[in-house]
Amino acid sequence: MQCSYDKRGNSVPTILLSMQRHLYLQGGLQVEGIFRINAENSQEVFVRDQLNRGIVPHGIDLHCLAGLIKAWFRELPRGVLDLLTPDQVMHCNTEEECSELVRMLPPSEAALLDWAINLMADVVEHEHCNKMNARNIAMVFAPNMTQMADPLTALIHAVQVMNFLKTLILKMLREREEATFAVRALDSFIISKILPDTEQSLGRDEEKKSEIGEENDLVSEKISPVLRKLCRHPVLQLSRSTKKAAELNAVNSEGREAWA
Repeated sequence: MQCSYDKRGNSVPTILLSMQRHLYLQGGLQVEGIFRINAENSQEVFVRDQLNRGIVPHGIDLHCLAGLIKAWFRELPRGVLDLLTPDQVMHCNTEEECSELVRMLPPSEAALLDWAINLMADVVEHEHCNKMNARNIAMVFAPNMTQMADPLTALIHAVQVMNFLKTLILKMLREREEATFAVRALDSFIISKILPDTEQSLGRDEEKKSEIGEENDLVSEKISPVLRKLCRHPVLQLSRSTKKAAELNAVNSEGREAWA
């Protein structure tokens, strides 16, 4: 299966990235009940056939597209979380415990889970539009992340998986908020500390340039009278007269040659 890298560096199937991109560009994150409301089966069959050919059709129902993303996980030969036992999942109560359990997954399953958690976190960030909070989106994804033959066991395990996913979603949202806060704090530090220091440094440079200019003017004022006195010295006056006479003799000589 052809894979590509997402923005977090996860290697995931390209078809998932294509469906996600189309869902986002068409405003799917703002649609109420996205990933919860099911589309018509007839349209899903058509879109599924197009996706198998590597085509994401335009103008399709966004609920259909979201449903096919869930179906992709549901129809895997092995569920993304099947390598974790129900007891392991059940005893994860904190973010640290859930993160430790995720690190036990193989790279391919871990990449798919991270991609799915980020997708669900994106949905939750638009909760004010789509009415999908962390618990709601975790509830609709949980049955698609594991495969169990016994329906009762599968139902009980789905509840545990839902809590597991919810914890990871909330952790992801918290990390995003912390990253945003860190960026804002850095911007504030640059504005309040570094920029004023730079401006003060530039101001000092301008003051130095001004002082140097004033010193040069003062030197010029002191030198000018000396130069004027030197220019009036008899020796300099004599040299000027001698130079002027030489120029006149040269002109007269040239004139005589021209008229000869």
